[in-house]
Amino acid sequence: MVAYTGYESDNRVRRYAESLAARGYSVDAVALRTDGLPRQDVLNGVRVVRIQRRVRDEKSKFSYLAKLLLFLVRSMLFLTREHFHEPYDLIHIHSVPDFEVFAAIVPKLMGAKIILDIHDIVPEFYACKFAASQNSLVFKLLVAMERLSTAFADHVIASNHIWQKRLQQRSVPESKVTTILNFPDTKVFQPKGVGQNDGNFILLYPGTLTYHQGLDIAIRAFSIIKAQVPEAQFHIYGSGDQSEFLKALVAQLALEDRVFFKGTLAVEQMVGVIENADLGIVPKRSNGFGNEAFSTKILEFMAMGVPVIISDTAVDTYYFDDSIARFFRANDENSLADAMLLMIKNAAVRDSLAHRASVFVRKYTWGVNQHLYLDLVDSLLRSHNDRGAARILKSTN
Repeated sequence: MVAYTGYESDNRVRRYAESLAARGYSVDAVALRTDGLPRQDVLNGVRVVRIQRRVRDEKSKFSYLAKLLLFLVRSMLFLTREHFHEPYDLIHIHSVPDFEVFAAIVPKLMGAKIILDIHDIVPEFYACKFAASQNSLVFKLLVAMERLSTAFADHVIASNHIWQKRLQQRSVPESKVTTILNFPDTKVFQPKGVGQNDGNFILLYPGTLTYHQGLDIAIRAFSIIKAQVPEAQFHIYGSGDQSEFLKALVAQLALEDRVFFKGTLAVEQMVGVIENADLGIVPKRSNGFGNEAFSTKILEFMAMGVPVIISDTAVDTYYFDDSIARFFRANDENSLADAMLLMIKNAAVRDSLAHRASVFVRKYTWGVNQHLYLDLVDSLLRSHNDRGAARILKSTN
């Protein structure tokens, strides 16, 4: 596994790696390092190697690119060295960025199979992050890089069906791409029956603090209703390039005693936080990238029995309906404020949505759907081993 992320807090990468380790595979995970963590350790059977520190302080597209390129070089050196020491059969590269797949160029040339897992579709992600037009030269270059990267990989994973269709239209043949949602692992996201009882009503957002996630909309919505729900608090977990802006907004709205920034936690710690929440908030914007980016937070809330408010983005209305979640008009703080107030005041509505969502999510867990990934891995490894056997036979003859 190679991912420009903190391994211990990235549910998607960990699920893949730990599922393979549980089957007896030897698995390395190459990732970023956050403060306080060792450069290398073993987590649930996976050897985790943290090759670069991660500080979310990019002020421009160039500083962002520089860090990605540094990670590319470091991961390429690591994979090459390790492959010569003990060859990899399969390397699973997680995008963003797409071009990280070329870190595996030496193992690829020596026969290893390569998966490119597109968590976030890069041209649209870039356009959102840096306010670029889809008609810009950079956007078109990123589409070209997407085509090169997917052509280099033996198989491509898309993180939702909307993006699978987009990839098929411009970059990848249908036979070479599979959609695997970010399914929650119910071995991890399992309610323990221990909730908070301090009299506070906790609204929760866990995730990245970026523009498309719409946290500023949620904070403004909470400000509108704060006087009507004095028992409510809004807890925000995660980090991102909007962190300082959001903290300043909280101060501007005099919400310091009601809205709290809690930082980033490992998955195991985050489970308890979610269970202690009364209401999940997923306030994504509907313009551009956010409209199509699938939020695993929704399924995790549902798996933990927590009712959730979500915006009516294209991707969320594709997968969910108002029988299992409360929708609000995307980008509209007043609509979100109304939804918050209804859900806080009406326990019956919360309980009904949570119950139906807990039934719905049973079909969308990692345990039920992990075969999609494991079958893909088995297929690639069979072709790898068959080619190796053919080479051995040829040399023997």
